[in-house]
Amino acid sequence: MTIEILVPDLPESVADATVATWHKKVGDIIKRDDILVDIETDKVVLEVPAEKDGILTEIIHLEGATVTSKQLIAKLSTVQENDGKVTTATINQNEATPLDRRTATIELDSHLSSNGDQGPAIRRLLAEHSLNADDIKGTGVGGRITRQDIEAIVNVPKEIKPQAATETFVNLNHNEKRVPMTRLRKRIAERLLEAKNTTAMLTTFNEVDMQPIMDLRKTYGERFEKQHSVRLGFMSFYVKAVVEALKRYPEINASIDNDDVIYHNYFDISIAVSTPRGLVTPVLRDCDQMSMAEIEKAIKDLAIKGQEGKLTVEDLTGGTFTITNGGVFGSLMSTPIINPPQSAILGMHTIKDRPVAVNGEVVIRPMMYLALSYDHRLIDGKESVGFLVTIKDLLEDPTRLLLDI
Repeated sequence: MTIEILVPDLPESVADATVATWHKKVGDIIKRDDILVDIETDKVVLEVPAEKDGILTEIIHLEGATVTSKQLIAKLSTVQENDGKVTTATINQNEATPLDRRTATIELDSHLSSNGDQGPAIRRLLAEHSLNADDIKGTGVGGRITRQDIEAIVNVPKEIKPQAATETFVNLNHNEKRVPMTRLRKRIAERLLEAKNTTAMLTTFNEVDMQPIMDLRKTYGERFEKQHSVRLGFMSFYVKAVVEALKRYPEINASIDNDDVIYHNYFDISIAVSTPRGLVTPVLRDCDQMSMAEIEKAIKDLAIKGQEGKLTVEDLTGGTFTITNGGVFGSLMSTPIINPPQSAILGMHTIKDRPVAVNGEVVIRPMMYLALSYDHRLIDGKESVGFLVTIKDLLEDPTRLLLDI
């Protein structure tokens, strides 16, 4: 029986997607729930698992192809085992590839070993690159041509023609690599340009003495981790301080919708997370109702999901304000870009020992710069400066977070 492998249902706001990575190739023996392929949208990566055991008989859309919801991308033929051998009744002999499966073997006709009989994926590659199968020496089982055989030929540098006097000189000692941008990277670029072109963005700065929080973490960090099974980091303090400051300055938690201002009476904070695919901003919901431990656990969970590519559309949707912590990478100061449709973003930076004046004396303190980028169409300098000063005061005297003062 042949099973059609379809593109999963795409999020409502996503028109199409890209075939990112095939984890299996034609002829591979597949177990139920094996991940066959990753489908990348501009928001998340969707994994497509196998519904049943079988053999992958055809890949219709290769990596890089644009696909839509429920589009056919591959075919899987179910298998039956008999006396230690795996046989198929529906595999096209021109599409299957002999494979070693420990004690089991796939029974296929011997004529598949000729270079003229290739699977559909190989035939498609040959056609795309205008190659003749008879001119290629296959390294696969029975002399069959593999994807690597074709790539080895396609990637051979072409003969460089003499250049005209008006052409730019090419230094042959330099090596370049051209790769297409991922959908997520393209979407990030679009949103950054959108923020720069559609907002009256301005950035204001302040600095914070982090000694009180560092002392607090040193005193209670071990007990906190033992009780809650999560480290007491800086981010929970940042989130708590931001929520309190947003309560005092609701314009910064608002957004513009055409000629209207939408004031959000809830606190869904987006946290910038670096992933192998790029920067994403998953959302912590209702932060005003979360404890320090809950915030730390939620941030840890989102970071792990981001690294593993498991973030969902729901994880990335919404958010009324964003915190980005470039300090984890060593950034001393930056001007973060607003995350539309939000109106402001807070940048935290690396903590550095610097000489500062305290009570008329110069002392060395662990200092951190704060940067608030905001949309000047909605937020005035008074609110932006007051917001940063509030965060500074709360972080330099964290007991205020507990006393709500």
